[in-house]
Amino acid sequence: MGDRRLVIVRHAKAEPYAGRDHGRALTARGARAALSVGRWLAELDVRPDYALVSTATRTRQTWTGIAAAFDADIHAELTDDLYHAGPEDVIEAVRWVPVDAGTVVYVGHNPTAGELPHLLDDGTGDPAALAEIAYGYPTGAVAVMNVEGPWSDLRMGSARLTDYFVGDRT
Repeated sequence: MGDRRLVIVRHAKAEPYAGRDHGRALTARGARAALSVGRWLAELDVRPDYALVSTATRTRQTWTGIAAAFDADIHAELTDDLYHAGPEDVIEAVRWVPVDAGTVVYVGHNPTAGELPHLLDDGTGDPAALAEIAYGYPTGAVAVMNVEGPWSDLRMGSARLTDYFVGDRT
């Protein structure tokens, strides 16, 4: 198995209130940011094969914006389990993606999205990207991690941060 990529996305900017937190939708700024993240990934030639997406409205809308940058039909697994998932839960979900998926995108929430790049990095990641993430993982943030070996072997310290971008900067 060759190198794989795990893309970790925090949902883009959402409205501050809704009847339920799960139903908060993206703002216009957030929708633009999601499209920006997709375009950035396409420019890097990071083309998703599979997505793990929280069922919250804002994460689903973020994924829709990202996926719009690609012509391919990308399988997205929407799951309630990712709404309150911690880092170990996300890692476990990634371990079960199809073996032929070369690039997997996780679209979720903080604090998990912001913790994962630090927890997964093996210490050889891009120092500038790691330093930037240390200041926070704002809405619309995305980290690209290289993962060697099969998804089933993913664990803390088994990946390398290669790229970082924030689509929500204004």
